[in-house]
Amino acid sequence: MKKNDIFETEIIDMTTEGSGVCRVDNMAVFVPHTAVGDQIRVRIVKVLKSYAFGIVEELLQPSPDRIEPACLLPQCGGCLFQHITYAAELRVKEKAVQDAFVRIGKLSPNFLPILGAESRFRYRNKAQYPFAVEKSGTPILGFFARRSHRVIPVEDCLLQPELFGKIAAMVLEFVQKNRIPVYDEASGTGELRHLYLRCGQHSGEIMVCFVVRKPIRKKLMPLVQKLTEQFSQIQSIVMNCNPKKTNVILGDSTETLWGKDTITDTMCGNAVDLSPESFYQVNTIQAERLYGVAKAFAQLTGKERLLDLYCGAGTIGLSMADAVTELVGVEIVPEAIENAKKNAARAGVGNAKFLCGDAGSIAAQLAEQGIAPDVIVVDPPRKGCDDIAIQAMTKMQPKRIVMISCNATTAARDCAELGKLGYVTEQVQPVDLFPGTGHVECVVLMSRKQG
Repeated sequence: MKKNDIFETEIIDMTTEGSGVCRVDNMAVFVPHTAVGDQIRVRIVKVLKSYAFGIVEELLQPSPDRIEPACLLPQCGGCLFQHITYAAELRVKEKAVQDAFVRIGKLSPNFLPILGAESRFRYRNKAQYPFAVEKSGTPILGFFARRSHRVIPVEDCLLQPELFGKIAAMVLEFVQKNRIPVYDEASGTGELRHLYLRCGQHSGEIMVCFVVRKPIRKKLMPLVQKLTEQFSQIQSIVMNCNPKKTNVILGDSTETLWGKDTITDTMCGNAVDLSPESFYQVNTIQAERLYGVAKAFAQLTGKERLLDLYCGAGTIGLSMADAVTELVGVEIVPEAIENAKKNAARAGVGNAKFLCGDAGSIAAQLAEQGIAPDVIVVDPPRKGCDDIAIQAMTKMQPKRIVMISCNATTAARDCAELGKLGYVTEQVQPVDLFPGTGHVECVVLMSRKQG
C-alpha cells in the first residue's frame, strides 16, 4: 500500500473521533466522514507501519445510518457524528466504553445499555468563544477549528441555546464598532480574549463573562448597558482578567460589572450557585440522569459516611446528602468550594463539609486521620485519578467506590489498578452527555472484595 492508491472497500467500524474504519490488505484504514456500512472507493493519503489514513474518492453505496448534517460548519470540528443517526452514534459510544474496559482494563463487568439524550441539539449550558482577527483586521468570534487555534466565525451553534448566538452577535458588533483590540495569541497583545456564557437550564438565568488580558471596565460598561437592556435573562455580567500568555481560558481574578456575582440553577432538586470557575456539567438534564445512576450504584441506606472527591460545586454529593449521615467533599478550586458551601446552605444540608485541596492529598490526610467513609464517589478529570488518590481510597477501605468518568480509557486503567488493591469492577453504565461530539461519560460501580 502506498499514498494515492485507490481501493474499493466497506466501512466496518467507527472511532469516537468520527472516522470510519475499513481494512485494506489486512491493514486498518481510517476514513473521516464515513459511516458503518458505507461502500466506498478510498484514496490512501498516509501510510504508517500498522495503519493508514484515507479519504473518500467516491461513495458507491451509502450506509443506512447516513443522514444529512444539520450544521453548515463542519470545519469547526466540534461535532463528529452529524452525518449519522443518533442511534448509530450511541452504538459507537457504547462500544467505545466496552472496548476500554475489556481491552485496556482487562475487566469483565456487567455493561448496562447506554442512556441517550432526548435531543442532540441545544443542550449545552455553557459556551466559550475565542476572539481573533481576520487578515483584513476585522475582529471575529467563534470556535477553534479542529486540532488548531484558527478561529472559525460562528453565528449559531446548534448545540448552544439560540440566545447565546444573539448575545454573541451583539458583543461582536460592539467590539467591531468600538474597535476594542482583541487578543493575539502569537504576540500576547490585545485586550479581549474570550466571551464566556453560562445559563441555568431550569432557572433560565444567564451569566456573561468577558475574559480580558487587562482590566477594561470603562470600555465594557456601555456594552453591559446594551446587553442588560436587550436580554432580561442576563442576571450577572463579570470580567475575568487573565494576563498570562497561556491557552488556559480563565485567569485568577474576577470582577462583577453588573448584577449578581453568580447565577443560580437547580441540579437534582438542589439550588446551586455558579461562578465562572465552577465545574458544572454542560448538559443539565443528562447530568441529572448520570447522578441518579451514581446514587443508585452507591446503594445508600441513610447510615453511611460519603466522601465526594473532585466534588466541584458539590452537585454530586449534595444530590446524595439526604441518604447519608455525613458528606465530605474535596475540590482543589477555591471558588468551587465556596460555591459548594453556599449550595449546601441554600439546600438546607447540614451534614456536609467541603475541603479545599488536591483530591489525592486530602484523601491521604483523611486516611491518616482514620476517617473511613463507607462509600466514595469520585469524579476525576480526563487524566483520571493520580496514584496518591487511588492509594488513599483503598487505604480507607470503603465498601463501594462509585466512579463518574468522562474518559473511559483512564477509568478502565484506574479500575484495573483498584482491582489490584482489592476492588471488583461490577457494573458500568455509559451516559451520553455530549450528543454530536466524541465524548461519553460512564458510571462505574466497584465493590471491596470479601476478606
